[in-house]
Amino acid sequence: MAESSVPPIVQAQQLGKQVLSPEGPLTILEDINLSIAAGEAVAVVGASGSGKSTLLGLMAGLDTPSHGRVWLNGIDLTILDEDGRARLRAAHVGFVFQSFQLLPALTALENVMLPLELAGHAEPRAAAREVLGRVGLSARLGHYPSRLSGGEQQRVAIARAYATRPKLLFADEPTGNIDAATAGRIIELLFSLNREQGSTLVLVTHDERLARHCTRRFTLEAGHLRD
Repeated sequence: MAESSVPPIVQAQQLGKQVLSPEGPLTILEDINLSIAAGEAVAVVGASGSGKSTLLGLMAGLDTPSHGRVWLNGIDLTILDEDGRARLRAAHVGFVFQSFQLLPALTALENVMLPLELAGHAEPRAAAREVLGRVGLSARLGHYPSRLSGGEQQRVAIARAYATRPKLLFADEPTGNIDAATAGRIIELLFSLNREQGSTLVLVTHDERLARHCTRRFTLEAGHLRD
C-alpha cells in the first residue's frame, strides 16, 4: 500500500472480527492492517461475504473488534464505550447507506435538518435547504421518502451525510439500490461534494465505476486484505 506524509484519519492494526455461529466461531476478518490519509478517496472491494461491510462498521466504530485496534481521527476507538464512539462519530463522520435509512415520518428537509440540530447548528433549516439545493432537490423539500424515487432518496441521504461537513464520510454500496443511469449521477455527486469539502471518502462497493474514481482500493478476500 502507498505511504502518505499526511497523518492518517483512519488506521487499523491487526484488526479481527469473529462471531458465533451454530457451527462454532466464524472468522469474518483477520489481521487487517491499513491506513487512510486525510483527503483520500478509498474503495473497499471484494466478493459478497468477504467482510467489506463489517470492516466499514469497525472503522466507523459502529461495531467492536474481537481483537486489534482502530484509530479514528487519532483517537483509539477500542478504548471508548458506545457513547464515546457515538460522540466521536457525531463530531467527525457522515454515512451513506445502500438502503438510504431515511426516517419515513420526516420530510426530505427534516431528514437533513436532524443531524444539524443534533450538532447544535445555529441555522439548521437554512443549512439543510442549501445542501438539498446542492444535490438538486430544492423542489422536493416537503416530500416524504415514500414520495421520492430511489435516486432522490439517495440524494437526500447524501445531503444529510454532508450537511454537517464531516471530516470523513463512509458509504456502504451507495449505488446498489438504484438504476445504472441514476448511479452515474450519484457517483459524480459524491465525488464533487467530496472535493468541495476536502473530506475523506471510504466506500464499500461492487460498482467498478465507483471504485475507479477512488485514489486507492483495498481488496478483501475471505476476511483477509489482499495487497
